[in-house]
Amino acid sequence: MFNYVIDDELMLKPLSPEHSRHIYQLVERSRERIRQWLPWVDGVTEQAHIVTYVKNAMKQGSENGGFTAGLWVHGELAGIIGYHEIDWQNRSVGIGYWLGEGYEGKGYMTSACRVFVDYALLEMELQRIEIRCATGNTSSRAIPERLGFVLEGVIRQAEKLPSGYVNHAVYGLLRSEWQLMS
Repeated sequence: MFNYVIDDELMLKPLSPEHSRHIYQLVERSRERIRQWLPWVDGVTEQAHIVTYVKNAMKQGSENGGFTAGLWVHGELAGIIGYHEIDWQNRSVGIGYWLGEGYEGKGYMTSACRVFVDYALLEMELQRIEIRCATGNTSSRAIPERLGFVLEGVIRQAEKLPSGYVNHAVYGLLRSEWQLMS
């Protein structure tokens, strides 16, 4: 995939090895805030961990199993968004995302998510998209709610975070629902 310009401020760029330093620096600057919602943060103690992550994301993309991009705001890396493993048999995919410190609450990730939803449902012709968020992560939950996803339920103790187990709100969106909104 090529760089995708969302608007004058925002651009999506597929992850590549040269982004590893930027991602690591963003994790470092945002560590205290994002570790409360992302279980992998404490395991990222050096840039080499991010290099491995980027290589794995690129491999998944090359095998048509998903796609991960950096969200850039005015040329600065603000966060990451990606498809989880695509289920081609059932034409379904999950979307995951996170924003660095100082970028939240400005609509950036909602804009990026809208691009990912459009592409998955209209270009790849998938049937369903799912987004899971910790029930207490109101900022993350606001994104699928803004985009018209349906709250389908709550999975209890779905993920272990540094603070303990959290429940996940499961949001779903069908292609037919998105086409009605578009």
